[in-house]
Amino acid sequence: MTNLKKLPNAIKFALFASAASLATGNAFAQEAASSDTEAKTLDRIEVTGSRLKRADIEGAVPVTVIDRAAIDASGRVSVADVLRESTFSSFGNFRPQSGSSAQGVSDIDLRGIGSDRTLVLIDGRRAPYAPSTGQNADLNTIPLAAVERIEILSDGASALYGSDAIGGVVNIILRKDYEGAEFRYGKGQTKVTGGDTEEGSVVFGTSSDRGSLLLGASFNKRGMVFTRDQIGGQSRGASFYGNNFYYEDGTLGGVLPGYACDDPGFYRLGGNCVFDFNAVAANEASVTNKSLFARGQWQINDDWSIYTAASYSNSDSFGRYAPTPGALFVEENSPNDPVPGDGQGAYIYHRYAAAGNRDNFVDNTATDFTLGFQWQATDKLALDFGIRRSEAKFKETGRGYIVTPLAEAAAASGDYNLFDPFGNPEEVIKGFTATIGRDGKFDIQEVFANATLDLFEMGGGMSAIAFGAEYREEDYADIYDSLSEAGVVAGSAGNSAAGQREIYAAYAEWLFPIVSSFDVTVAARYDNYSDYGSDVSPKVSVRWQPLDSLTFRASAGEGFRAPPLPYLYGARSFSAEEVQDFRTCTNVGYTAAQCGNDANGDNIADAPEVPTVQYQIDSYSSGNIDLQSESSKQYSLGVAWDATDWLNVTLDYYKIKIEDRIRLIAYQELVDFDNRGIALPAGTSVIRRPNGAVREINTAYANEGDLETSGLDFNLRTRFDLGSMGKLENWLQVAHVLDYTLTDGAIVKDRLGFVTAPDLRGSLRNTWSYGDFTVNWNINYIGDQQNPMTPPSYGYLAGGPGTRVGSYATNDVAFTYNAPWNASVTLGATNIGDRYPELVGYDNRPWNFYLYDAYGRTVYFRYTQKF
Repeated sequence: MTNLKKLPNAIKFALFASAASLATGNAFAQEAASSDTEAKTLDRIEVTGSRLKRADIEGAVPVTVIDRAAIDASGRVSVADVLRESTFSSFGNFRPQSGSSAQGVSDIDLRGIGSDRTLVLIDGRRAPYAPSTGQNADLNTIPLAAVERIEILSDGASALYGSDAIGGVVNIILRKDYEGAEFRYGKGQTKVTGGDTEEGSVVFGTSSDRGSLLLGASFNKRGMVFTRDQIGGQSRGASFYGNNFYYEDGTLGGVLPGYACDDPGFYRLGGNCVFDFNAVAANEASVTNKSLFARGQWQINDDWSIYTAASYSNSDSFGRYAPTPGALFVEENSPNDPVPGDGQGAYIYHRYAAAGNRDNFVDNTATDFTLGFQWQATDKLALDFGIRRSEAKFKETGRGYIVTPLAEAAAASGDYNLFDPFGNPEEVIKGFTATIGRDGKFDIQEVFANATLDLFEMGGGMSAIAFGAEYREEDYADIYDSLSEAGVVAGSAGNSAAGQREIYAAYAEWLFPIVSSFDVTVAARYDNYSDYGSDVSPKVSVRWQPLDSLTFRASAGEGFRAPPLPYLYGARSFSAEEVQDFRTCTNVGYTAAQCGNDANGDNIADAPEVPTVQYQIDSYSSGNIDLQSESSKQYSLGVAWDATDWLNVTLDYYKIKIEDRIRLIAYQELVDFDNRGIALPAGTSVIRRPNGAVREINTAYANEGDLETSGLDFNLRTRFDLGSMGKLENWLQVAHVLDYTLTDGAIVKDRLGFVTAPDLRGSLRNTWSYGDFTVNWNINYIGDQQNPMTPPSYGYLAGGPGTRVGSYATNDVAFTYNAPWNASVTLGATNIGDRYPELVGYDNRPWNFYLYDAYGRTVYFRYTQKF
């Protein structure tokens, strides 16, 4: 037991050395036997990151494997939940959010450089894109019950897989060979109200010496969590969109005269009437995922085999937002003018609470079908070719939204009384209340062919090459209702987009085993997109194994990300965004000190306490058909050491640089660029009136700016045979980000360590097996974050000067009993210590919703029966 006592010191060492993933495959995953003789008889297999089948224990690129045992031990009910715990998810992942335009979607963001720069594969083929985003896979449409393992390539891979594989590749390997039947059911109850989980699946498989068939069905769901039931939601929300007004000249008037501000949800705060949105809104949307899946393969003869896979997935979600907020203009001396006779109209910042909450219903479906053939043409040449079609559909319905022109007309005529909102006739409110909607699709048709060919013997073995070609058609649409698209619906904005394109690709990967301990692999891929052009992605990887137990690896390559279809073909969409601009402010009568900025947009040092004046400006966003791809360069160095038969250690360094980054330029950022004399990106503009005030802002996606990041991934894995006390396995992984820098225009933004951007994540997985009993204890760690005391010129992601979020660790425990009737029973708890994130608001939520959850302790039960 001496080794166990050293584990805390090992954790401390890893936190400084830094680290890697959730359950490494590498040496232990492929260790079929302990002797050298048995290791040499390993079957050649294809692993993510290479199209060549090899029997090497450690490859030239770092691949981490989350096997089925690790998935079950996590206590999670979906693919998205499993990957959220990965240390590679540096700054967190998107998950279902009430009121979001991607409400029911979950994604994976490796290295913190964006989910759109992380490629998700299913059995080596691209996962269907989510129509609501048009640029990344929705993990909710992948059934966890069908998953055999998840492989994470933590290295750039555009040379093999094409676009998006900049931050890495997540390859979800589905079950293939399964004999018998399995039934599973589980439930989980969260400490907070509403987030309970439920899961169930049925899997049937049969196989023979000629083929196999797998059929299955599954579901999992999580309930809605209202803001008032989570941390930070007990305090009253305070939205200025209650019932207040501004004079036409921009002067604040306060609460509407004569309004008591005592309707449900309204209360007075200082001289204003504000609305408590926390009382009615949901923070996290409910999600229910259902799926059917089938896989089969058949050996036609000694040389030919056929395989097929088909799946249908449905994900539906419900989200609730507070009643619609909106700004109305009322004319001087009209029935709702707050101060008749003052010679000016007014802007009313109003909450349409009498119209009810905004409820959003989302339905996502994905169907996927693949048919392929494998042909062993000769003893040296093997071919794999086939067709694939995937269809993703999306439908959203929103109720309780307000058509602003109709509401303004009702207010102007006096039919709608702003001084007594709940006293208005129901037919008047229904006259400007609308049900809105979106319909979307992302369909892919694909033809693929690849081959592997053994060429000639070298000092270290057979030189082999893999080569292939792909043709893909993408058909995308995301269509908003006409009112939202016109920008007249308060609380919603539409930006429809639709487009098609064709992609042709060819690739090759060539292995040169110079000697038995040293080999080089070169790869390159050519991609041609019908809408913007082409890219070439080269890569070279080197592996040196001076000892049987020691492997060094390195790689260098280039990658790219093609412009997503929504970014190219998004329709022009209107919104009235609030911006801060010195010239606009001073031209309506404020002093320079009151406006808070000088002409260059910099804060006035002698009046920092003066609040900045913001103005609503006519704002437009659109796609940009002139977008080009963004490019990347990646480097990695690593070492893997199988120190003993019970200890495996890996350490990998990575560096990624992205140029011509594709991003949507923020409205305020465009104004700041204009004030500083920085050239605005193509497709954007700030249009000013003759007096210098901003009249109109136009933004679009553009190739603008760079991103650089580097870090270390460390992994330590041990196995102990405790004799009569069973077996103990430990996995320690830590990911340490060394730097993370964005360059936007002429502004360099060092984000690392700021709130929302931790430089450290870690996990420790412990499994003790004793007879029919298994105990799992998992620790998940997120490092602390702190903003500097001196604000940088570009501001903070969250919080103010010196804001600090402490380190965060949760413990998961599970007990499993393998019953003699071929069943297993698991009782567990995630976050057994009932830990909660700190209340530092980010992105309109009281804590970082992407990096943490706030379910509290979740107790779960799972029963599995095999036949």
